[in-house]
Amino acid sequence: MQKPDFVLDPPLVAGNKTLLDVTDDVCAPLEGRPTVLWWTAFIAALSLLALGVAAVSYQLAMGIGTWGLNKSVGWAFDITNFVFWIGIGHAGTLISAILFLFRQKWRTAVNRSAEAMTIFAVMCAGLFPVIHMGRPWLFFWMVPYPNTRGPLWINFSSALTWDFFAISTYFLISLTFWYVGLLPDLATIRDRHRFGWRRQLMGFFCLGWNGSYRTWHRYELVYLLLAGLATPLVVSVHSIVSTDFATAVLPGWHTTIFPPYFVAGAIFSGMAMVLTLMLIARKVMHLEDYITVRHVDAMAKLVLTTSCMVGLAYTIEFFTAFRSADFYEVRAFVNRLVGPLGWGFGIMVLCNVLLPQLFWFRRVRVNLVLVWILSLFVNVGMWFERFIIIVTSLERDFLPSSWANYAPTTIEIATLLGSFGLFFTCFLLFCRFLPTIAIAEIKGVLAIGRPHGGTAA
Repeated sequence: MQKPDFVLDPPLVAGNKTLLDVTDDVCAPLEGRPTVLWWTAFIAALSLLALGVAAVSYQLAMGIGTWGLNKSVGWAFDITNFVFWIGIGHAGTLISAILFLFRQKWRTAVNRSAEAMTIFAVMCAGLFPVIHMGRPWLFFWMVPYPNTRGPLWINFSSALTWDFFAISTYFLISLTFWYVGLLPDLATIRDRHRFGWRRQLMGFFCLGWNGSYRTWHRYELVYLLLAGLATPLVVSVHSIVSTDFATAVLPGWHTTIFPPYFVAGAIFSGMAMVLTLMLIARKVMHLEDYITVRHVDAMAKLVLTTSCMVGLAYTIEFFTAFRSADFYEVRAFVNRLVGPLGWGFGIMVLCNVLLPQLFWFRRVRVNLVLVWILSLFVNVGMWFERFIIIVTSLERDFLPSSWANYAPTTIEIATLLGSFGLFFTCFLLFCRFLPTIAIAEIKGVLAIGRPHGGTAA
């Protein structure tokens, strides 16, 4: 028998599922009782959140002197965490908006969870600048509105001000994008229940969805417009965050490579967090047929691509510094390499550049345990990247008389753990009450990768 001239890609949905199977499988975790594993994870996340609330409450009562900041290092853990969480939120917009516009069908299994991660990560990020203000109850002073404080207005030329506009816009667009994508699935859950609070609640939030051609046409048009609006935000948000540093004159910060460098790093860390969570959700929620090895392989390739971009940015930073003949710039990068925090720089390079190179090998990309472990290392490395960039330049600036070492306090560490508690608490509640996979979109790709005659309905 003659072999065919082509080879089909692995199917996007395994198991030869029908339309009804998709609905039943995705809705099963929502309709049954929470498992012991879910309760264990939820209690652990809630405990971390309670620890964070206690730490922030203590800091508000006593002042930011409870942190390890000193005369030189005025930004440390709080801004590190801010930039880290903003980066985590970029994967959702990348998967949902950019890959949607490029018609990448494999995104349908992970886009819903990635969008939810974006919202929760931005919530975590938004807490830290407010806490850093010292008097967070006056946060509304950042908003440009007619006030009774006379000529006291915010500095519109400050990158910190534009952070507020960029992040609030990013959050609102991401939230709207996520909610609009949920509408057909909320209607599906509504129709699966004849009576009860779940039907009434989902009926209210699905906005009267009736599944008609007119409804689907308008839905797809709005979804496309929101994807177009969200796409430039991937570039603009972290570019504006990077200008907090790039517009300074401090050695190690004053560089024009920061905007593309930060955007690539944000997508890098965000994709790693998606892999970290989705590989666990895949096993716990029995979604192996929907989040397949093909999906993991594609995401690992994106992680590898952005890792190479981040590694190139590290190299360009050192090359530019040493070719600049600027004594202070050279010393800043020498300090970053062999100074008091040189061990952190080593962790950063190992986790962000060296270990992800293993994704060049397909055997690694399809080994789910190895992918999960490597994604954890990437998350650790990207946190250290932000920490090293911020703290090393502040510890060793122009004047040796102002040099001071920084060490975090227990309050700062507890606040960081609390942000993780908030993130995982929100994500676990999302997995419990809303479909983690876009039912309507998965049904649209059932036949992709199947031989002719495969069952798709």
